Amino acid sequence: MEFLFNFFAFAAESGVTDPNASGADLSAGNWLSMLFLIIPIALMYVILIVPQKRKEKKMKETIAGAIVGDQIVTIGGLTGKIVNIKDDEITFETSVERTKVTVKKWAIRDVIKPISS
Repeated sequence: MEFLFNFFAFAAESGVTDPNASGADLSAGNWLSMLFLIIPIALMYVILIVPQKRKEKKMKETIAGAIVGDQIVTIGGLTGKIVNIKDDEITFETSVERTKVTVKKWAIRDVIKPISS
């Protein structure tokens, strides 16, 4: 705890410039103040953006791996069994009456593989 206090006290003092300071002494304070801006941005990137990209990549792989016969759930909540896959569209049956619905691949939230024994 004392280390953090000393670190922040040093950072606060680095804003005060000595009129007799050389160029190297002046640039050290600039780097320290830049670190206070860079570190939170880097942490935010690592904590928020990287996991989201991983999740999106996994979802794209799951949707690309869907085959006829798999169960899907759309972002609107419709569920059904895939009967046809085209370029960027999937047709699925939704109920006992075998109502066919065609949606874009980006509208799929989940792909459920059938249990095989």
